[in-house]
Amino acid sequence: HVNADDPEACLIAMRVAIAYRTAFRKDIVIDLVGYRRHGHNEGDEPTYTQPELYARIKAHPTARQVWADRLVKEHVLSAEDAARAEKDAFGKLEEAHKSTERGAVSHADAPSPRGKNPDDHGDAAPQTSVPTDRLAALNERLLTWPSDFTPHPRLAKQLERRRDAMGGDPVIDWGLAEALSIATLLTEGVPVRLTGQDAERGTFSHRHAVLHDVQGGGTFTPLANLPQATAPFEIFNSPLSETAVLGFEYGFSVAWKEALVLWEAQFGDFVNVAQPIIDQFLIAGQSKWGQDSGVVLLLPHGYEGQGPEHSSARPERFLQLAAEGNLRFAYPSTPAQYFHVLRRQARLRLRRPLVLMQPKSLLRLPEAMSRIDALASGGFQPVIDDVRADFQRDAVTRVVLCTGKVYYDLTAQPAPARVAIVRVEQLYPWPQAELEKVMDGYPSAEEVLWVQEEPKNMGYWTFVQPRLRVSVGNAGVLRYVGRPDRASPAEGFLDVHKAEQARIVSDALAPSETKVPGARRKATAKA
Repeated sequence: HVNADDPEACLIAMRVAIAYRTAFRKDIVIDLVGYRRHGHNEGDEPTYTQPELYARIKAHPTARQVWADRLVKEHVLSAEDAARAEKDAFGKLEEAHKSTERGAVSHADAPSPRGKNPDDHGDAAPQTSVPTDRLAALNERLLTWPSDFTPHPRLAKQLERRRDAMGGDPVIDWGLAEALSIATLLTEGVPVRLTGQDAERGTFSHRHAVLHDVQGGGTFTPLANLPQATAPFEIFNSPLSETAVLGFEYGFSVAWKEALVLWEAQFGDFVNVAQPIIDQFLIAGQSKWGQDSGVVLLLPHGYEGQGPEHSSARPERFLQLAAEGNLRFAYPSTPAQYFHVLRRQARLRLRRPLVLMQPKSLLRLPEAMSRIDALASGGFQPVIDDVRADFQRDAVTRVVLCTGKVYYDLTAQPAPARVAIVRVEQLYPWPQAELEKVMDGYPSAEEVLWVQEEPKNMGYWTFVQPRLRVSVGNAGVLRYVGRPDRASPAEGFLDVHKAEQARIVSDALAPSETKVPGARRKATAKA
């Protein structure tokens, strides 16, 4: 407890607090008692509402005057010395102000250029693939724990299956892909920090980064015990206080630029509570202060009939806020894509926040697994073309574009031969060139559909529609398929949800009444 009018006491209090925290590693609070001399701000008139209080404040000397008078009284300074010190201080402030007006201020850390594509990597994209033998060796270390440590028997069996993933079958799930991406970065000297509301185990019991001894009660974190690692790994369960936690992680990412800092929401919807941090810092920090951050938001998202509070991470909000190259936004549809996008984020020189829509039902969907060779080669693909090998591209009359989980709803049954299903994995920066390259492979396309499971006024449509129009041209047919405009992001009843999902898939794949032969080819050529 200290009075702000006593600078020496304030200094002593700070030194005591720092010494206490250093010695005992505990928090300490300083109760600094002061006042506002000008009310709410310098242009305020506080006597309108507090006339008596501000009459006393006006008559009270400033902290500088109190301190100067004390030093003169104690014969430390003369009155002339105090006046000269005040004049010198104001002179320095005036000169600093004039320097800013002349544009002469130098910054030790020059801000990154605004408006630049954050995926512009210069001469070459960062290398994100990792040789198979190295992945296998790291996987083996992740499945090794001390001889006196006893993990849960059922969990040990689940983890044991991760050895099979090195054999080439498509069984690499999201948890393993993430673990391998982090492990490779740690061995390359990149620190990794992961926090979240159930981050150690994973909300959907898919991660298990921290193992618990069923006999001794201790814990073991394989990623923090890699012999090959040259950088630290941190993982913590964070409180259900999104504003505070994301604010802390944002600050951590700014201070520790070389680290990959990730924060995971228990459900993507919970990012609602962190909106002030997103708006004020993640989105605008670079523009306002030249402050770079590479923090990653992992937001579980997808419509599985779990209701309006466990479905949507509000992707439309991030896309509405995307401008001047201020962030990256992606919705990976496979574990391999997730592996590569995390490694890319750690390696890109231009630091920007990365927002990732994350899986829920896909975590264990067999069709959403990857092969080891997808991690050992290639990289993150902003757009993924239709991977079927049994259809003729020249016969395709409809191109269905989608992103994320709804792709697996659309491909649960074989799609008609005339329909191509293309995934847009990265929404911002918008992958115009990559998308155009894919679209040019369908010369007979008569219509382009954007399919989403989110309501029309949410999700991606309002963001992608004008951008797709550039690709399709004014004469081409561009249609939306999804839920109509809604106030609530999702239905509250499972049966209604299933009916809506079935309708969306049916509308996307059903025969079209619109026939405009060659429309897209002409429009594209014109564009």
